[in-house]
Amino acid sequence: MSRHSASAERPVAAHVEYDVDLTTANSLALPCRAERLIRCRSLQELRAARHYACAEQLPITLLGGGSNSLCPPTIEGLVVKIEAPLSGAGGRCYSELTQGADSRSVIIEVAAGVNWAQLVAETVAAGLAGLENLALIPGTVGAAPIQNIGAYGVELADVLHSVDFYDWHSDQLLSLSVQECQLGYRDSRFKGELAGQGAVLSVRLTLQRERADTRYQTSYPALATALRKAGENAPSAASIARAVCAIRRSKLPEPATEPNAGSFFKNPVVAQEQFARLLQRYPAIPHYPSAIDGCVKIAAAWLIEQCGLKGYRSGAVATHARQPLVLVNVGGADLAALLTFAEQIAEAVKQKFAIALEREPQPPTAFVWSQSEAPSAV
Repeated sequence: MSRHSASAERPVAAHVEYDVDLTTANSLALPCRAERLIRCRSLQELRAARHYACAEQLPITLLGGGSNSLCPPTIEGLVVKIEAPLSGAGGRCYSELTQGADSRSVIIEVAAGVNWAQLVAETVAAGLAGLENLALIPGTVGAAPIQNIGAYGVELADVLHSVDFYDWHSDQLLSLSVQECQLGYRDSRFKGELAGQGAVLSVRLTLQRERADTRYQTSYPALATALRKAGENAPSAASIARAVCAIRRSKLPEPATEPNAGSFFKNPVVAQEQFARLLQRYPAIPHYPSAIDGCVKIAAAWLIEQCGLKGYRSGAVATHARQPLVLVNVGGADLAALLTFAEQIAEAVKQKFAIALEREPQPPTAFVWSQSEAPSAV
């Protein structure tokens, strides 16, 4: 890990907005208001937000694309909303750090506020392989390492090079290697010791220039089936991305019309012994390899469906009719109603299968200034 002092540059003035409605800024459309909000696109603007919050002794809550956040009715203190910067050279949303067409591996750098789906589309169009299986995942680039996003046999951990993380308390920019990010299944250091402690500023990814011998990840059953039906005997990053987009659109609702946060629960990981007992009773139970030795990953959607809860509705929340792992705000639900509904689903699965489901989206974590230490304001 390397540290760079961010205080060497003079901060710009912060533009503060008051009593901001964030209902449309979270994909679940949960009613939410920010007492104060500052929009940031750069390190200088992050420093200005920090300077303001420190001077006012306000807690800082970070918000990106809002696609994996459980927003409360009111967020006290200051909300820092990470937004996309202006397009770089050539209008691309990323920059190449590795130069030369002869270089097979390419390291790219992307600002945290860039839309993830846009990044995938642009890299695929440029003939860069590595992100195609992660097409159409909602949210921003900055959220990707926090959640270690994954889909169809690929995780961000497979391509992540490093992350620049701005620390609220120390006013330092930390450069963290992929190992230092401590990525796990939908988990990372940013959800542990660094939760609420700062903001991801930029992400660097290692991709591959497509060639005749480029290897792709196509073993995931649903993806392999889609490629076979499309007659893709020699897949490319573009054909894989198209197949992934088609699969996602066929079973996942669009947040703009059916507010949701994607998969609400993680696929549970159970010990091999427990899985053997489940398999004996349920021979068709969908399962996948786990990175944890002696464990097996089970499809949470299947568990929910087996409880008769596919398309189930209670009040203003429902499981989606095509994908029960997705909880939908069907009209006017707040955070309390959503969590109550989620607890009902989790309890039903626990009672039937003795398996505990864990939420993917979480409430945002606020950074609170320490009373025992006086943080520098600049």
